Amino acid sequence: MSAEPMSAGRATRTRIQLPYWLHGTVQTTLLLILTLVVLAPLLIMFVATFQDGNDVIRRGLSLKIDVDSLSLDNYVMLFTDSGPYFRWFANSIFLTVVQVAGTLLVSSFVAYGFAVYDFKGKTALFIAVLLLMAVPFEIMMLPLYVLVNDVGLADSYSVIVLPFLAAAVTIFYFRQYFLGIPKDLLEAGRMDGATEFGIFFKIVVPVAKPAFAAMAILNGMIIWNNFLWPLLVLRSESKFTLPIGLNTLLTPHENNYELLIIGSLFSLLPVLVLFLLFQRFFVAGMTAGALKG
Repeated sequence: MSAEPMSAGRATRTRIQLPYWLHGTVQTTLLLILTLVVLAPLLIMFVATFQDGNDVIRRGLSLKIDVDSLSLDNYVMLFTDSGPYFRWFANSIFLTVVQVAGTLLVSSFVAYGFAVYDFKGKTALFIAVLLLMAVPFEIMMLPLYVLVNDVGLADSYSVIVLPFLAAAVTIFYFRQYFLGIPKDLLEAGRMDGATEFGIFFKIVVPVAKPAFAAMAILNGMIIWNNFLWPLLVLRSESKFTLPIGLNTLLTPHENNYELLIIGSLFSLLPVLVLFLLFQRFFVAGMTAGALKG
C-alpha cells in the first residue's frame, strides 16, 4: 500500500530537464543582461565626456543625448589645458608599477618560505598573517601615520610603497598556490646544484605565472585606486596621485567638472590595459589558487 505514494512522491520530485538549446539561450541572455548592467555606467560616462560638465552635474548622468550639445571641447581641454592632470597620471602609473612589482616579489618570498621550509614559529607567524587580513587598514592608519611623521618620511613615495610590500592577502594566496608545487621538482633543482634563489626564479616563478598574473591584476587595481593613505602622507601637489588630484578639482570656490568627468574616464585605461595583458592567466590563476587551497 505504501509503494504507490512513494512512487508518486518520486515522480513529483523528478527534475525537469530543459532542452540543451533552451538552456544555452537562457544562459546567454542572462550574461548579456549582466554585461549591459556592468557597461551601462561606463557608456553613460563616455557620453558625458562630450557634454558640458555643469549641465551634466545639474541634470544628472543619463543616456538621453542632445546631439546639438555634443562637442570635443573636453578632449581639447584635456590635452591642451588640463594643468597637472598628466603629472598626476604619471605619478599613479609610477607608484602602481613599483608597488605591484615590489609586492609580488616580497610577498611571494614570504609565501615561499611558509610553503616550502619548516622553521620554529612557522605556524604562529602564519596565524599572525591570517589575523592581519582581518584587521581593517583604518585601525592601523593612525599609529602608522604617527610613525611616518616621527621618522620624517612624510610627503615621499617611499612611505606609500614600503609599508605594504608584504601584503597579507597576497602572501596567503601565494602560499596556497606554492603548496601545490611538487616537492620532487624542487629537490631535482637542488640535486642539479641550483641555489634556493635559482630554484625560486627558474622553477617556481615559471610554474606560478598564473598566480603572479592574478595577483598583479588585483594588487594593481587596489593600488591604482588607493586614495586614503596617499591623501594623508602626500602634501605637494606635484606628487599627488590621480585619485587625489581629481578630488582637488572640486573646491568651495571653483569646480572643474569637465576635467573631473573626462579625467575619471581616462583613469580607467591603465586598469583595462593591465587586465587585457594578463587576462589569459587570470582565470587559471584564480581557479588554481582556489583548488590548491
